Amino acid sequence: MSVTAQSVWNNCLEFIKDNIQPQAYKTWFEPIKAVKLTDTSLSIQVPSKFFYEWLEEHYVKILKVSLTKELGETAKLVYIIKMENTYGNKQPFTEKIPSANRGALKSQDVDVPLNNKSPELRNPFVIPGIRNVKIESQLNPNYSFENFLEGDSNRLARSAGLAVANKPGGTSFNPLLIFGGVGLGKTHLAHAIGVDIKDKYPEKTVLYISAEKFTQQYIDAVKKNNRNDFIHFYQIIDVLIIDDVQFLSGKTGTQDVFFHIFNHLHQNGKQVILTSDKAPVDMQDIEQRLLSRFKWGLSAELQNPDFETRVSILKNKLYRDGVEMPDDIIDYVAKNIKSNVRELEGAIISLIAQSSFNKKEITIDLARVIVEKFVKNTKREVSIDYIQKVVSDYFQMDIDTLQSKTRKRHIVQARQLAMFFAKKFTKASLASIGSQIGKRDHATVLHACKTVDNLSSTDKQFRKYVEDIGKKLSV
Repeated sequence: MSVTAQSVWNNCLEFIKDNIQPQAYKTWFEPIKAVKLTDTSLSIQVPSKFFYEWLEEHYVKILKVSLTKELGETAKLVYIIKMENTYGNKQPFTEKIPSANRGALKSQDVDVPLNNKSPELRNPFVIPGIRNVKIESQLNPNYSFENFLEGDSNRLARSAGLAVANKPGGTSFNPLLIFGGVGLGKTHLAHAIGVDIKDKYPEKTVLYISAEKFTQQYIDAVKKNNRNDFIHFYQIIDVLIIDDVQFLSGKTGTQDVFFHIFNHLHQNGKQVILTSDKAPVDMQDIEQRLLSRFKWGLSAELQNPDFETRVSILKNKLYRDGVEMPDDIIDYVAKNIKSNVRELEGAIISLIAQSSFNKKEITIDLARVIVEKFVKNTKREVSIDYIQKVVSDYFQMDIDTLQSKTRKRHIVQARQLAMFFAKKFTKASLASIGSQIGKRDHATVLHACKTVDNLSSTDKQFRKYVEDIGKKLSV
């Protein structure tokens, strides 16, 4: 190790020690080693990617000040993450990451078409009035296909995403609509497609934007009388990714402008990628002409990951963070947190953080404490299987009878109630509810929900059924 590198780092540590809490200094700075020094940069070795991310998020300013004092205004800090490869290869490997530069994607310079009425095109993302518009993709390079693990719950959506990334605008998956519940990876997958396209086709303009921000930009454009410029800007995009498109519900003006943008992009072989928390058939207050276009390509659903996929997700997360954890603890977390990927990763991060802060070994008891907090603080989603069991028990019949083709009135009503509560208590699509409750189609589920609403308001006995079952499911 270079003595000079260590002496520079020691001086930095003296400054840092005087400006942060002793416990924080002991936890986050004592384990760091200085490994290399050049005229303007210092390389330090940290034990894991989690460690690096924590430093960058909480201590980047104090690191910058301390290093600038030692090396001047052009000082740079480089992290070296040393990880043991727990997947068979016993050799340690390193990854170098510059401070405050996590592989940001380059913005794209585009010469935009000019129309006669307006000599300048206004970019919603920058100060208007420049002809050469710099379009920042707004993609997060950390959301990649590499860390979006494949499982039964996401295989179709992931495969379609890869196909689109390989040939944007050139497949029948245009638009590609990815839908599913909260925390299942819709935004991650949408970013991954965009990041992969930028890697393979750097000349293409890719833009990620939330439907909420798109709507706000449109409102601002109308106020400033720039509606045409707003449309022209979006029509020059090669790959447009709109997140949470269900947010357009009820916003007729925004839907109308998006309709024109979508048509132009589609007709010119540009790729459109959409995410939503529900399938097109379940979207309310979206114009039919827009819904029909959402169905032109492929609608792919992300479902809750099964146990094996949850284990793989946790192992991959730990591997990327350079943290080792016993299999029994990983299995315990995977068995007890089933709702979504976001909560799963949140629990494992909490576990690592608790262990780091309190200098405790990661044990099954510590895992139990963390998981109990997550389970307690999270409103669990009732499963369709559980709803069918509650309804079947209430009417004293078995689930096979509930799902059967019989048209006996009391069985039909029980089945309709199961569909009604599945729509109320889960985020599953109508098609998914129908397929799980007797292999019916979405139209049958829609009819069932309307029937239950009607009978609840006209039949006292039926209303009691609804109230009783609703109480059992709300416990």
